[in-house]
Amino acid sequence: MAKNLVIVESPAKVKTVKKFLGNNYEVAASNGHVRDMPKSQLGFDVENDYEPKYITIRGKGELLAGLRKSAKKADKVYLATDPDREGEAIAWHLSKALNLDEKKMRRITFNEITKSAVKESIKHAREIDMNLVNEQQARRMLDRMVGYRISPLLWKKIKRGLSAGRVQSVALRIIGDREDEINAFIPEEYWTLEADFKIPGEKKPLTAKFYGKEKQKMAISSREELDQILKELDGVSYQVADVKRGERTKKAPLPFTTSTLQQEAAKNLNFSTQKTMRLAQQLYEGVDIKGNGTVGLISYLRTDSTRISEEADAMAREFIGKQYGDTYLADGSEKKQDGRKVQDAHEAIRPTDVNRTPAAMKESLSRDQFRLYQLIWKRFVASRMKPALYETTSVKISGGPYLFTVAASKLAFDGFLSVYAVDDEEKSQGITLVRGIDQDTQLNFAGFDSQQHFTQPPPHYTEASLVKTLEELGIGRPSTYAPTITTIMARHYVVKEQKNLYMTELGEVVNQMMKKAFPSIVDVNFTANLEDLLDKVGDGTVDWKVIVRNFYPDLEEAVEEAEKQLEQVKIEDEVTDVICENCGRHMVIKYGPHGRFLACPGFPKCRNTKPYLEKIGVKCPKCGGEIVEKKTKKGRRYYGCENNPQCDFMSWPRPVEKKCPNCGGYMVEKGSKLVCADEHCGYVESKKSAADR
Repeated sequence: MAKNLVIVESPAKVKTVKKFLGNNYEVAASNGHVRDMPKSQLGFDVENDYEPKYITIRGKGELLAGLRKSAKKADKVYLATDPDREGEAIAWHLSKALNLDEKKMRRITFNEITKSAVKESIKHAREIDMNLVNEQQARRMLDRMVGYRISPLLWKKIKRGLSAGRVQSVALRIIGDREDEINAFIPEEYWTLEADFKIPGEKKPLTAKFYGKEKQKMAISSREELDQILKELDGVSYQVADVKRGERTKKAPLPFTTSTLQQEAAKNLNFSTQKTMRLAQQLYEGVDIKGNGTVGLISYLRTDSTRISEEADAMAREFIGKQYGDTYLADGSEKKQDGRKVQDAHEAIRPTDVNRTPAAMKESLSRDQFRLYQLIWKRFVASRMKPALYETTSVKISGGPYLFTVAASKLAFDGFLSVYAVDDEEKSQGITLVRGIDQDTQLNFAGFDSQQHFTQPPPHYTEASLVKTLEELGIGRPSTYAPTITTIMARHYVVKEQKNLYMTELGEVVNQMMKKAFPSIVDVNFTANLEDLLDKVGDGTVDWKVIVRNFYPDLEEAVEEAEKQLEQVKIEDEVTDVICENCGRHMVIKYGPHGRFLACPGFPKCRNTKPYLEKIGVKCPKCGGEIVEKKTKKGRRYYGCENNPQCDFMSWPRPVEKKCPNCGGYMVEKGSKLVCADEHCGYVESKKSAADR
């Protein structure tokens, strides 16, 4: 019988695919990419219409020789690399590296590693999709252009080993812009007012929130405003003005895309994006299940589609009907309408067999594999279920010219929540007390509770919220979110502390240089438009060479301009007045992975280094010592006293010399403003008016 060769990407798939196809098929792995542009050069010929140059990746020669032998013996060669743009490109590179005859070479893809999917893929074998290959080539070349032309400038200006990237530099800018927002944020005072009422026959008081006047919601922004309201409410009688009862539904969530999986795994399981993708890859490629051998548990993990195949939908509906009853079945499949192109050849991330429940799989999975599989399984099942239904009650209580309100909800039908509970589900607040209330209910006023608050700055990005923002802005694609975040953290541009991402001093320097010298590269709209153009290459509506031809000359011009500016600035280590205690030389300021530090210029003979503590010319408000700029262990900047640990003064915003004219406390910089560090004082003035005095 004829022999067929199937080439997959990962060695982990070989056994499983071989088991599904039988003895007539030999299965081998390419171990990812086999060819790439040379590392030592740009990798394409500008004079020859940007033709890329490809060489065999080091260490892949022996593997390719073995694949060539197997391909010669085979009657048909099936290229079964991953079902995405990158996989299509690997298939094309394999066809070139193995000199495959086009007549006997076919491309197959499967969205899940199951017997039916693999066998079905053979029936639908096709030619390589050159549009997808060209899209991948264009992306690779643009990334090369940015990385290879800009990174050397960062080396000259700051330190060796730094890098710029088409997507990573924009992600860094987004984080930097948020840090600027936070640093410039000035808290504003506001107050909340609640009233307690006793209802005859009820033990617990009913608590209502201040709303304002009948047709106007009011914010209370100062103690004076609060006192005026309390004065007008003094001695008034309260009665129920209106009671509304109704229903509210909460829709079932859509099944996971790459982005939403990363966000939910970060929120619920505390997984980094990199960890989520690593575990999802393991679940996709296959896990050894007792009694079944190696089984792929989830569909392909890189997708921005929420579509589900008819077969998977039917299987889920049958499962829900049996386990929960038909009352829980959704009426029809929900579809995401966002107007943006999605890789709809793909499905959403889902279990390959919904009957493999998390409980049944638990013994065969590691703890983290189980937790991620359970999240994917529950989300998929929930997406096929009816919405949750709440009974709602809203009460308006009038007192004098003002209104107080109570809103409450009670779960009437759990629907999808029976499978996929949402952490921030509303609690049924006061529902039993509100249920018996009508417009004739007598209320006895029991007292007020007022509290002072201050508005909070926007939160620092987490990995989850950064992925969400990148997706919303159209920057990067499912396969790039995790590597982008991993890269900016590995370069020490950004650090993670308690889930939050903070820009380091090194990140600030790189970001400022990129914004100044290459504004279009780090422009959010420019990058999003470029992503859309690259998607159109994959659709076959735009020629990939047109994008490259337009992009490179502009980049080259910007690089030449930046090089001229750099040449005008002689970059030397800044000498300080700090003496090296080992050899007596004046120590110099250098950049390390975490920012600036002091080093002896006598290196390598003298290897003395110490932290660089820059005085900012402001006295410590606690002990009178000098305030110095410091960094946390991970490289985040703050300001502290030189007399630490004897003095524990510490501030995230930069303190200034000027004292607050209101309370005499110290003030800090917040963007273009000077603000009293005591938010209860609330004094603010512009830097300009302070400088004019």
